[in-house]
Parts: sequence; structure tokens; C-alpha cells
Amino acid sequence: MGKRRIESVADVVKWRLCLGCGACAYACSEGKIELRDYQDQGIRPLMEGGDCSSCPDCISVCPGVEMAHPSDCQRDRLIRELAEGWGPILEVWEGYASDSNLRYQGSSGGMASALSLYCIEKGDMQGVVHVGRNSEEPYRNVTVFSRTRSQIVSTTGSRYSPASPCDSLTLIENAGGPCVFIGKPCDVEGLRKAQLLRPALEKNVGVAIGIFCAGTPSTEGTRDLLAEHDIDLQDVEEIRYRGKGWPGWFSVRLKGRSDWKGLASYAEAWGFLQKYRPFRCYLCPDSTSEFADISCGDPWYRPIDKGDPGRSLVLVRTERGRRIIAGAMEAGYVQLTAAKPDVLISSQSELLRKRGAIGGRLLTMRVFGVPTPRVRGFSLFKNWLRLSTTEKLRSVVGTAKRITVRHYRRPLS
Repeated sequence: MGKRRIESVADVVKWRLCLGCGACAYACSEGKIELRDYQDQGIRPLMEGGDCSSCPDCISVCPGVEMAHPSDCQRDRLIRELAEGWGPILEVWEGYASDSNLRYQGSSGGMASALSLYCIEKGDMQGVVHVGRNSEEPYRNVTVFSRTRSQIVSTTGSRYSPASPCDSLTLIENAGGPCVFIGKPCDVEGLRKAQLLRPALEKNVGVAIGIFCAGTPSTEGTRDLLAEHDIDLQDVEEIRYRGKGWPGWFSVRLKGRSDWKGLASYAEAWGFLQKYRPFRCYLCPDSTSEFADISCGDPWYRPIDKGDPGRSLVLVRTERGRRIIAGAMEAGYVQLTAAKPDVLISSQSELLRKRGAIGGRLLTMRVFGVPTPRVRGFSLFKNWLRLSTTEKLRSVVGTAKRITVRHYRRPLS
């Protein structure tokens, strides 16, 4: 943690290490942690009721403080050529949801939604904890517990704004049986840490499905993107960041209207929103949900034909994930074809370069005495060495400049 200790969630926030997963709020047995969406930062915990430093639960589940693979994660049965850059992977698949509506509505082939439906309808799971839109403030997110096909279909599509699905892990704990959890990489790591803390939660996690993630833009990003297109927030009934085709458009449905208004292509919208990612996202080595049972993302390795309803790249990471994928294919919920390992590399090369740069960023922060997350099992030094000389220098010099200009050596007030 550099030269300073992180002893509470307040310290995590002050030193810009929070990822906004919400696990700390779930872990606090005294209910002292409130989550708030700060427009320019993201969802952050606020400690209520004074000091509770004698209890380590909130810190123990925090992925912002530590992300670590077990020492045996790179076993012989894994795909070795992917392990250093992408974590434990047993199988790589490409495909889509068999349900044409689900495939069309989803961000990239509707895979996560289709697998969730299989787990509920054929796998005897109780429901799915995932992220949906806040009906009162459609530019914000809320954690939902879906039990039916219609509920899952209504919440398809990516949400490129702050979300904290771990804030509602109690829903899984009290579900009376196994459940599906869907989240970003940091959310899945928060879940895994929380499972170690609470045996009742561990018992009811049926499967964790992770999505690929390059960072979470703050709420301010969405607000500014709407303003860029002369859309008043008060007029917006619903927002879709993607979906309705692949990769889809950033679209809005205005109050009193049934039609959707496409404002920007996926590439244009993400190009705008990515500038609003908080600093901590630039330090996260896990962009493909390495702690999940199954990970889903986009197969960007080839051009997308006009009118393509969507395809997903699927990484099977555990034996549990393997069984679910096999069952979903046999039951006809998904259509999948085995893919070669290099499809992942060519599809997500930017994420691999980001992983390489993190080693230089963390080293620079330590030199400047800025607290850093503990990261183990991600082969950061080896990935950093694979960068070009220019990229290595940029990871160090760029971080030093950011620390100096943005005053990262001082905590937030």
C-alpha cells in the first residue's frame, strides 16, 4: 500500500482505490456503510455512525484493496498460452443466444442472459442478481433480482455507468437455493471475497458470470453525453448504451414516446464515455472477469456485418462453468462453436496492452508514495516487459504526470 496504510473504507475512498462494487455495504453487519453515487467519481461508500476500525469485514471483501489469484490457478489443465494475459481459462467458445429476441436485445449475442435463463428454467436456480436501470433516474443503475424470462429480457444490454451489484448479495444469501450472479470483474472478485466471509452466501452462489470491462465511466459521462446531443435529462424515460443489434447504438426513449432515438454509434459513445473512467479503473489488471465461472465479451477479431444480431466470446474458467455451458448447449439455450485461443488475443488486444501498462503504473505510484492495491497472480511484470519501449515509458511517465498534476499524493478531503 505504498507508505500509507489503508485501514477503513474511508481510506479506500480517500486514496481513490474504490471500484464501487458495493461488497463493503453487504459485509458491514452493523449497517454503517451507505453507498452514494458521486457524479464525477462513481458509487462510493460513506461511513455512518463513527469509527468501526476494530471490525475488518468491509476491508476483507474489498477488491479495490487487493486482487489475488491463488498460487495454483495456472494448472496444467488450463490453456497455458492464455494464462499470463487472461487468467485461468479451460475453454474458449464463440456463439449467441438461441432465442432470436434475446440475441438481438443483448449487448453481444445475449449470452449472459441466455445462460441465466438456462440456470433458472433447467438448472433449478432461484434467480439472477444483476444490474438494471433505475426507473426513476434512468441514467443511474440499480441492482435487481430477476426470476423470470420477461424480467431478464427487460434488463438486457450493457450499462456504462456506475453499478454496485454486490450491495444486494443478501438476496442470494436469503434465496433458499442457488442463484446466478452477473457482474463486472471487480464485482465478481467482491463476490468471491464475500463468499469467504459468509458461509450462507457461499452455499447459494450457483454460478458467477462475468463480463469483459475496460472501466466504468462516472454518471457525469452519461449526463454529458446526453447534453452533447441536446437531450434534457428530465425528458428521458429510458437509456440503452448498446443492444438492439450488434454492437448497437447509444439510444434514448423520451417520456411519452414509444420509439427509440439513436444518438451515437457504440464506437462514438464509448469513445466519449471512456474519458470519464476513474483513476482506479486504470489500475485494474482483470478486464475479463478472471474470478468468474464463465466470462462473456465481444469477439472483435473480425469486422461486423451490417445487421448482425450479435455474437459473444465465452471463456470457461471453472469446472462448474464447463458443466453449465455444456448443459445450456444441450438444452438449446445457446449456440456455440469452439474457438482457438488466439481469437481472444486478437479480439481484446487493447485489454492486454492495458494489463501490461499496469505494472509500470503501480511501480510509479509506489515511488511517489501513493497507496496502491495489492495485486498478485496476474504476471504484471512479464506483461509489462512485452510492451514496446514507447508503451513502457508512457506507463511510467504518464502516471507520474497524472500523480503530479492531479495531486494524487494527497488524499481526497
